[in-house]
Parts: sequence; structure tokens; C-alpha cells
Amino acid sequence: MLGYFGPAGTFTHQALLSITDAEAVPFATVGHALDAVRTDQVEAALVPIENSVEGGVTATLDNLASDRDPLVIRREVLLPVQFVLAARPGTALADVRRVLTHPHAYAQTRDWLGHHLPEAHVTEGGSTAGAAEEVADPNSRFDAAVCARVASDLYGLTNIATDIADNRQAVTRFVLAARPGRLPEPTGADKTTLVAYMHTDQPGALLEILDQFAVRGVNLTRIESRPTKTNLGDYCFSIDAEGHVEEPRMAETLMGLHRVCQKVTFLGSYPRADKKAPMIARGFSAEEFVDAREWFAGVVGR
Repeated sequence: MLGYFGPAGTFTHQALLSITDAEAVPFATVGHALDAVRTDQVEAALVPIENSVEGGVTATLDNLASDRDPLVIRREVLLPVQFVLAARPGTALADVRRVLTHPHAYAQTRDWLGHHLPEAHVTEGGSTAGAAEEVADPNSRFDAAVCARVASDLYGLTNIATDIADNRQAVTRFVLAARPGRLPEPTGADKTTLVAYMHTDQPGALLEILDQFAVRGVNLTRIESRPTKTNLGDYCFSIDAEGHVEEPRMAETLMGLHRVCQKVTFLGSYPRADKKAPMIARGFSAEEFVDAREWFAGVVGR
């Protein structure tokens, strides 16, 4: 059984439905969903990790980076963020005076709402699905919800406007986290996620970390600094990089990070959802790494 950051009708639920129709359990927070994996309530849990407009989802990044029972990412899911303005049947756009939605949804539809509903008052709530559920109540003081289409359908609302996101190219990335085990096989289009901790905050400390990737031809697709929650000014770096840990260039990168960092937390190697293979420069292919090792073995007579 799988878990996900709920409630039902959220974008996470919609993302989960795009990969499976198996029974799944919603959890109220990202932390609850991931803890359910740790306590074997569910086999794995789908949670949001990154949005192309709002950036990283800190609740997920920090939970996965914590020193608690480790989890690893098994796969990722990309979902275009398409909001609707949903209301009770019979409601027209001109009737909308009070709107309920989640803060992230409001941030991504602010311009549309300001242009089409300049007099409406927008209230930020706990989730877009919760907003849809509230608006579905005939006695609700809210006239409409900004939510996902799946939530509108779930609660029997009418979409009085669709595709209302200010950025039509917005995408949210979700990850399926599970207990450590056998890694997914390399596909040639993979990502590796990790957290790197500096020894000390000094000039060049981040460069020392980045050099481990650069000198082995490994491209980064995301890097974010996060507080370690120990002392003010202490930060770690959450990183996504192109490649699988079983590939020589990525394996040597992780070993290099282990040498120069205070700690490295490995969070998994898994297939890219967009199936985009990395551009590997001359000198960094698996075959060239093997050839270099064989050449060196000959140099030392082994």
C-alpha cells in the first residue's frame, strides 16, 4: 500500500493517480506521510519536493535530510500545475466575492485573480483540496476555490474558469520515498539526490563541494542551501545531479564528497521522469573511466 501527502483531491493525489490506481492512504502532512513509511504503515509515500515557480518544498527536503530513519527516492513524477476556479453549480464568475485556496496556489494565480476578480477577497487555507471541500458545503461563506481539477471533480463543483495559473509552464515535481533497499537499475537517464554537509563555513567551502561534480563531468539539476537546524549560519546543500550511483563518474563523485564533506546523505538514484539522458563530455563516459583504471593498473604493475 502507498501513502501520499493528502487530503484526497490535492495535486499530490493527482500525481499519484498518474502512476498507479492501487489503494493509497492520504496523510495530513509531508512528515506524517514519510513517517508512515518509516513505521511500515505504507510501503512508500509520494510527496512534493520541487516546484518550478516556488522552488523546493522545504518540508520534504528537511525531512529526507534529517538523521532519523533514512529513506531513499525510488522514482519521481512531474505534474503540470493547472488550476481551476471551482464553485457550487449555478455560480457565475460575477457572483464570486470570496475565494479560498492554499498559499502556493494563490501565489501562482495572483495575477489572474487580480485581473478577473479585482473585488474578491482571497483567504489562504491548508490545502487546495480542503478549499474545494469547504466550497462544496452549501452553507460555506466562500463562493469559489482555486484548486486542482481532481478536487473539483471529487467534490462535485463546477469549473467556472480553467487554466488560471499565471505561469502556464509551471510544473511540480514529486518523489516516491521508501526504505533503503536495492536501487532501481540504471536507465541511462537517471538522477541522484544527496545532501552534502560542509566541515566549516569558510571561503571556498561550497566550491570544494561543486568541484567534486565538475571534475568528473556530472551536471547538477538542482542545488539548494538548507539550515542544519543546529547553529545560526550552519547550512547543508540539497543536490540533484544527472546520473546513477552505479555509473563510475557518479560513484567517484560521491566518494570525493565523502572525503571533503563532514557528512554526505545519499537519498537515492532513480529514473528521470522526463527520460532526458545527460550530455556526457569526452573523457567522462563509463568506458573511459574503466579504460583509465585499466591503464593505471598497468602503470603500477597490477
